[in-house]
Order: sequence, then C-alpha cells, then structure tokens
Amino acid sequence: MKKTMSLSALLAMTFGSSLLMAADLPADLNWQSNLHEPRFASPQAKFGGTFHTYIESFPQTFRVVGPDSNGRFRPWLLDSRPSAVTRHPDTKAWIPDIASEWAYGDDNKTVYFRINPNAKWSDGEPITSEDFTFVLTFMRSKDIVAPWYNTFYTQQIEDVIQYDERTFAVVSGEKRNAEELMLYTNMRPIPAHFYRPKKDENHDGIQDNFVRFYNFKPEPSAGPYYVDDMKKGKSITFKHVGKDWWGYSNPYYLHRYNVEKIRIKVIRDKDIARQHFEKGNLDSFWLDTPELWREKTETANFEQGYIHKFWGYNQVPIGAGGLWLNTAKPLLDQLEVRKGIALATDFDGLIEKVLRGDVVRKPNPMGIGHGDYTNADIKAPSFDPAKAIAHFEKAGFSQIGPDGIRVNEQGQRLSFGITYSYGYLTPQIAYLKEQAKLAGLEFTLNLIDGSSAFKYVLEKKHELSFHSMGTAEIPAYWEYFHSTNANKPQNNNFTNFSTPELDRLIMAYRTEFDLEKKKVHAKQIQAIVADAGVIVPGYMRPYAREAFWRWLQIPQPAMTKSTEFLFPSGTFRDLGTYWIDESLKKETKAAMKSGKSFAPVTILEEEYKL
Repeated sequence: MKKTMSLSALLAMTFGSSLLMAADLPADLNWQSNLHEPRFASPQAKFGGTFHTYIESFPQTFRVVGPDSNGRFRPWLLDSRPSAVTRHPDTKAWIPDIASEWAYGDDNKTVYFRINPNAKWSDGEPITSEDFTFVLTFMRSKDIVAPWYNTFYTQQIEDVIQYDERTFAVVSGEKRNAEELMLYTNMRPIPAHFYRPKKDENHDGIQDNFVRFYNFKPEPSAGPYYVDDMKKGKSITFKHVGKDWWGYSNPYYLHRYNVEKIRIKVIRDKDIARQHFEKGNLDSFWLDTPELWREKTETANFEQGYIHKFWGYNQVPIGAGGLWLNTAKPLLDQLEVRKGIALATDFDGLIEKVLRGDVVRKPNPMGIGHGDYTNADIKAPSFDPAKAIAHFEKAGFSQIGPDGIRVNEQGQRLSFGITYSYGYLTPQIAYLKEQAKLAGLEFTLNLIDGSSAFKYVLEKKHELSFHSMGTAEIPAYWEYFHSTNANKPQNNNFTNFSTPELDRLIMAYRTEFDLEKKKVHAKQIQAIVADAGVIVPGYMRPYAREAFWRWLQIPQPAMTKSTEFLFPSGTFRDLGTYWIDESLKKETKAAMKSGKSFAPVTILEEEYKL
C-alpha cells in the first residue's frame, strides 16, 4: 500500500535530522501561551484512593477507531486524553495542554505548536512531534478500517510538518477563519512507537491486521490514566501515572485527576448497580430519572447524611438526537410516513408525565447551544394524533386493522421497532408506544445490550433508534447527512438520508471561510433535516445530577459551564476535580456501624441555568 509522501517527511527520511527543517520555520511567528485564566480545581484536593464505578456492558474493543469503536466506552479512552491545546471550561479561551506554546501562520491554514518538554506517554516514552506527524499515517491508513477518518484526515488536514522533536505545524486542507482554524488543527497525538509494525516491510506504516491485533490492546496514554488491568466481561481498571505525571507541570492540571485508580465493574442492570452503590461498593451514582432523584433517595443512607445529592446546571452544547428514522427501511423512505411518526410521538407528554418535568424538550433535531450556528426558528413538532392520521392517510394507510393499527392496501401494518440500549428506558419507550396507538401507529420495543445496541445501529439494522450524540462547539453535518455515508455501515448517517442539495450545502459549509455565510449554511442544513422528518427531537438534560458518598470531595463551586459529570459515572466526561478523603471514609464507615448520623446534604448550583 503506497502513500504520497510530503516534502517535509522526505527531507526527514533523507537527512535523518530536523536541523534542515528548522531553518524553514518562519522567524516572525508570534508565539503565545495563556496561563492567566481562572483555576477551577481545589488546592485542598488530596491524591490517592480508588474510585469505584460501573458500566452496563463490556466494550467491544479498546480501539478508538475502526469497527465497533464508536461505543459508550470510547469516552473512557479519550476524554481525559490531552490534545495540543484545550479550551478553558468557563472562559472558552485556548489554554496549554500538550503544547505549551502555539502560533498562527499568516496563510489562514497553518498553526504551529511547541510541545511541553515534560510531556511523556504512560509507558515513559517522550511525546514528540513524530507522534503528531504519525496521526496522518495512522488516520489515512486503510488498515484501520475507518472510512470517516480516512476521508477527514485526507480532505481536511493537508499536512503535519515536523521541525524538531518539540516543534511541529498542522496545515488545514482549507483556509479557515481564526475561530475554526484551531479546532481543525488541534490534534491528539498517537504513539508512533506503539503502532508501527516491527518486521513487515510491505506496509503503509500500520499493521495490516490492525483491527484484530489491537482489539484489546489499549494504547499508552498521554493523560493521567491508562488501562492497567482487564478482566474480560467483568471489570476494567485505570491507573494513574503517578504524582510525577508530566501534566502537573501545566498549572491548569494542578489538583485534578486525584484518585490513584478507577475501577469499573460490569453490572448489567442499573437497579442492581444502585443497590451496589447503596452498600458503598460504588462511590457515586448518576440520578438521571425522577425516581432516582426522589423516591430512590429516600433511604437511611441519604437521610443520615452518609450519601449526598448534587444538582448543578451547565451550558454544554447539545448534540443531535431523539428518534432516528432509518430511511433505508420499508415505508420510512416516505415523507408522509415520517411526518406522521413525528406528530404521533409524544415526547412532551413523556417529559411531563414520566420524567416529571426534569428534562427539557430538544427543539432542534440537530441540537442546540452552538450560538449563531443554531437555527432558533426550528421547533419540535407537538404531539397531535389527528394531524398524524392525516399524514398517514396521505401515505395510503387509510384502513385500521382489528388491533387498532393502520394498514395500507398491500396489507402492510404501520409498525416500527424502536431500538434502545438500557432497560431503565423501557417505561419511556412504553409510554411512547401507548400514545402512538392513538394515531394507529405501533411502536415495538427492541432493547439491546448497551454496546451491542450501538453496533446494531452503526450497521444500519434499526428502523428507529432512540439515542443522542455528542457534539463540538461548532456543529458537524457531513458525518450525519452527506451521501458518502448513506447506506454504508460503521458511520454516523443513522438515517441513511441525503439529497443533492444537502450534499452541496454540507460541502459549502465545510469549506466556507466567511463566518456569517457559514452560519447561514448551518441554519439551512438544519432546516432541511427538520423538514425531512428523519429525526424526531427528543429531550436533553442541561445539568449534572448525581449522588455520592460523603468521602468524595468536590470544589466549591463544583460546576463549570462545561461540567457534564462531577465523577466518571458511566462516561469519562468529568474534569477530574473530585478527590477521596480517606479519613472521611473511615469516619463514615465507623458511623454506620455505631449508628451515628450526619446532617443530610443536597447541593444545588444554578449559576449556569439558562
């Protein structure tokens, strides 16, 4: 497998030295850093202890690219891993991460970086510019079986240039405005020493059997934690690199990622997991449902102050999600059927009657919170069985069967399965099912184990899928709606929907330099998606709501605008600002034995409530 080699890479191989290239580094670069943003961790934090949590299904793989990699365990492997730079969670200013300095080129395409000289992988190898140039070799390789990454790193990244061991530049495939350029050029490094084949000379820089060979071989980490132990199907343990982790030379990492180990046990039933939590076998628990926040916390451990409750709001951008309709399946390719489904799906009633108003309806199927990129004119369709019936009748479903479900002249029933991944969602899907009957629509429940459910949807086997996706601060559309990804497995076009007009707008959006024009394109794309009825907007939780044993400590205040979780509760999207107080743990255990109680604690932080 051959690859076109950049001039910089050719020089590096020919001369075996970065000195020649260093002369090409522009001399007039305005190097900058940013050490002046507010700190958000607590100096009172203590290092040590083991944090215990759980996942409901064992991951299909430890790879973060390739088949089955885009599952619910992926954030554990990525979200604490640093990039070249990062955003401050409150001010959103760029701050140092692996790179201690950066500079913008005058071509609107290139950003230069200098790596923190202390930066190391968890196996002790230094992080160098080669680990960033290797990103292109890795992501462009067909051996990783990841077409989306192949395309992105070919079209959107022109080159990664190494100047010396600590200095490199990333060149965007397009000229971009300053707001976007860093987003596209800011990379996570990939450990070249870990992935490069040792013997095979007929390769493109990546092991030919990459997918199978690395399926359960976690790569070294640039972050504070690495996978230390795995009992397949039972548990996974992350271990801290140690108090000498290179990240602590970056002031924004001080007093963060304080626990020595994170032990994740596989518990397939959420209610059983809650029982483990009540016994003290798990340290925190996500209170995402009304019952968990209310009735399930009316226990002695909460009332006697052993376990605390927390509800804090954030301002995190919300991604696309709700019910995704697979237009490659029979009947779902018809617009009138899709419009009818949207009007027959009672998310508003679900929020009020089942979720007790604890969540908010998502107005836009493609998400919100992206500033001027969000089309605020789009509103979620209200539940209206009469209007739904009108659309179904236009689609030919004018007859009603003996079971109350509509049929057409061909005898096809108006029936679709909803795929979902967790048992606790069953009452929600069951409510939607009962309400849909009012329009002669049948929803069947297709519960599949967590990681297997997402694989099922990635392979486009679903009819309807109930799930939401994460998002970046600037929304992306190519992966969801460009025709390149339609009717192909292992990508995020869950609806298999595309049109020539969408293709044109998506490509115009990706390449547009003018911010105002780009935002117009974004709103047009969102309007087309909404009109197509391929995603019925679901609901969103703009907050963190958790329970935790009193030996877990948090900063005051605990929330930033970007805080999604206080603790790694099922995902790893926390900022690592908590810590374990072993003396409080001993005190709590002793109090439970003696019958001593503490004042019950419920913390509410509303600073970022919209």
